[in-house]
Amino acid sequence: VARSIASSLSTSLGQSVYVDNKPGGAGNIAMEEVKRANPDGYTLMLGHVGTLAVNPALFGKKLPYDPNADFAPVTLVAKVPNVIAVSEKSAYKTLADLVADAKKNPGKINFASSGTGTSHQLAGEMFKQYAGIDITHVPYKGSPQAHIDLMGGSVDLMFDNIVAVGPLVKSGKLKALAVTSKSRSPTLPNVPTMQESGYPNIEAVAWFGVLVPKATPKVIINRLNKEFVIALTIPEIKNKLEESGAQVIASTPEDFDAFMQNEVKKWSSVINTAKISLD
Repeated sequence: VARSIASSLSTSLGQSVYVDNKPGGAGNIAMEEVKRANPDGYTLMLGHVGTLAVNPALFGKKLPYDPNADFAPVTLVAKVPNVIAVSEKSAYKTLADLVADAKKNPGKINFASSGTGTSHQLAGEMFKQYAGIDITHVPYKGSPQAHIDLMGGSVDLMFDNIVAVGPLVKSGKLKALAVTSKSRSPTLPNVPTMQESGYPNIEAVAWFGVLVPKATPKVIINRLNKEFVIALTIPEIKNKLEESGAQVIASTPEDFDAFMQNEVKKWSSVINTAKISLD
């Protein structure tokens, strides 16, 4: 996402824009570095649902930053839906089939995710809570091995983002029962939403947004917002992101802030109800 936008920003801002990957700590290392950067508009953060809405509940007082106190929002960039996927050989043809079986056999159906505390697990936990079912979480160290086991039938279903599983669904290796966005995805247009499947309160999407250190002047934030919104409307960039399964947003700072606050409340509730801990 960042690299798709960087070249356009370099041109419009008249400055070289570098994308610096900072892995580790579930994103906390990168967030802490940007928190400490000069608030001059030259250091930005591409945050996501994990770092901004999930980690506060997972890490609590151990979190080395506060999304509200340490950062100012610039724009929500994109949303990426998750998919409830099963093996192509699975007996489940619809989400209703899965729920009916889960209610008959509590605890016997399992779902894979790319790891404990990830948005994929949380999508599954939210589904469990709203559907009133008991299915068992099986965490993997990343998605690739989970995909192999799902295709082979070692696990029953998986929540994963559409970028990762969309190609497997299109090739017939997996079946998609539903997408977790409010509207159908153009990537898998024949797959119903959770709302269409009877769960109107479920929206569990990955999302990405740009932030800057909290003390960054408003005039700089507004300039950056303008440039990002322009970049995200460039057909080459917009089409590239949408072809991967993303929904391009390009919001105001205020709309991004309101969206983020709702996401924090939503995922904190799911995490606390499910008693998820990284300890």
